[in-house]
Amino acid sequence: MVICIETATNLCSVALCSNEGVIAVRESNDPKSHAAMLTVMIDELLKSCSIMTRDLEAVAVGKGPGSYTGLRIGVSVAKGIAFASTIPLIAIDTTLSMFWGMSELIADQAMDPENTLFIPMIDARRMEVYDAIYDSSGNKVKDISAEIISENSFSEIPESKRIILFGDGAAKCYEVIKRKNVYFAENFRTSASHMQRPVYQAVKEKHFEDVAYFEPFYLKDFITSIPRKNILGK
Repeated sequence: MVICIETATNLCSVALCSNEGVIAVRESNDPKSHAAMLTVMIDELLKSCSIMTRDLEAVAVGKGPGSYTGLRIGVSVAKGIAFASTIPLIAIDTTLSMFWGMSELIADQAMDPENTLFIPMIDARRMEVYDAIYDSSGNKVKDISAEIISENSFSEIPESKRIILFGDGAAKCYEVIKRKNVYFAENFRTSASHMQRPVYQAVKEKHFEDVAYFEPFYLKDFITSIPRKNILGK
């Protein structure tokens, strides 16, 4: 079994997975809960399944892009588990696990797989999102990038192609993108439970990270505001 951690968005999520599927999930939608709740949820999840971290095949973490603070917390906890329990560390592109989560949600819907593109979107600043484009088999058509949403976004994709926009960044597109054949998955949430398939592909291929040197994929440097006054009020 593998413990999966996803903290790239406001949803703090942990899932226990096996090669056959998702066993159990714990989640908190409080955007400020990551630091306080992540280790608590992991402990609760493992205890409920009578599992010790040393019994796991690996620990997996969503490597981003996404929230700088959320990613830093998730990766730090995952590295701590991997080091303390001497188990491998796996890192999964957050957009890739989002793709598998979305493809599972619409698996029973009639669609033309050869004519459909999946665009997972993670909220960034203002009208910006982190996104990537996948075909229906999970192959990356466009690499992960930061994009400012406008009426011309995705204009390079023929309107004959069906595109599915999903994730917490997709809401920025509702009133802006007017192209034909676009669909919005409004209730999609980025979850650690979506990591199961790419995680076990990594286990099969023994694609593990160096625990000492692995860092999250922030995509962009952390930006903080500059105070207008110093602590003396000048």
